[in-house]
Amino acid sequence: MRIVIAAGGTGGHLYPAVALAREFLRQDQATEVLFVGTAKGIEGKVLPHEGFDLQMIAAKPVMGRSWWQAVRALLALPSAIRQSVAILRARRADLVVGVGGYSSPPVILAAWLLRIRRVLLEPNAYPGLANKATGPLADLVFLAYGAAAGSFPSGKVRVTGMPIRREFLEKAEDSRQKAEGSKQQAASHPPSAFRLLVFGGSQGAHAINQAMVEALPHLLGMKDRLAIVHQTGEADYASVRAAYAAAELAAEVMPFLYDMPKVLRAADLVVSRAGAITLAELAACGKPAILVPLPTAIYQHQEKNALVMEQAGAAVLLRQSELTGPSLANQIAALLSDAGRLRAMGERSAALGRADSSETIVAMCRRLVKEDYGTNQPLGATGS
Repeated sequence: MRIVIAAGGTGGHLYPAVALAREFLRQDQATEVLFVGTAKGIEGKVLPHEGFDLQMIAAKPVMGRSWWQAVRALLALPSAIRQSVAILRARRADLVVGVGGYSSPPVILAAWLLRIRRVLLEPNAYPGLANKATGPLADLVFLAYGAAAGSFPSGKVRVTGMPIRREFLEKAEDSRQKAEGSKQQAASHPPSAFRLLVFGGSQGAHAINQAMVEALPHLLGMKDRLAIVHQTGEADYASVRAAYAAAELAAEVMPFLYDMPKVLRAADLVVSRAGAITLAELAACGKPAILVPLPTAIYQHQEKNALVMEQAGAAVLLRQSELTGPSLANQIAALLSDAGRLRAMGERSAALGRADSSETIVAMCRRLVKEDYGTNQPLGATGS
């Protein structure tokens, strides 16, 4: 089977797609997968590392832009659709998967024109504009949260949870051993150190970076018991790294984490944003967290996600308006000094996870495509 996946822009769109692609290949190594994205997203950096092919289209974002930028994006849509049609025909695609974001609608529209089977994956409790707009064109819509069902035709909806990479599902009991010697962990860290992971999504979060730097003087009393991995994003990397060095606090600071499964499995506590993929990965690994939702997220979906975790007892919600160095340091110290609470939060986090999402989605996609073989073969596609 030949699959084209339209995903990119941010890790929240890209990594569920990577998880799905890997599950297709796990079930059938003869599967061919191509990603379609844009030059402005992180896909150009991540997908070569993940071993997947990528082709670019000239799609542009609409949401969160000025009216003139939105008009330019709409004017670029016909060109992006033509590019997508050419890619799908050349690839002889059997299935197109859209994961939201601005690269998804042109590819879904092209698949509809060519009568190629198409499905959507919606990772958030409140769907984004791209998926809501193309929902009527999809054969199936896979949802991470049942709360999103009202935005799509009811007969197409399947609540499956969030696809995550299988590496996140490995047994937690051997994660410490696997983490030893990792490039992400300092060789000098004592085995009994608390492992704190700080990250702000695929592009970093300046507010979290700044608060963590301001928190360092308040954490010096724990410096012999604290091992930190901090993903900063490119913009703040140099300044954050210098701050840790000045504080003489053991840390691995990097602009981007490629092996997030290994680092997350090893963590005792996580400080992060509250994007859908982040929460799915936290739950899969059973990790307690301090969540700082992005206040400018469209529809406030990150705060809604974080509230679910907090109400389940799996996380502490720290709004950005309340985020300071001392407040963050106090939360970190309080949690790491209470082993019972930390363990209970981890257990409640794990109870929210769903391990079979990718397998369920792939099985449904394979049945959907199989319906076409020998009957209504999609234009531009052939059986595999």
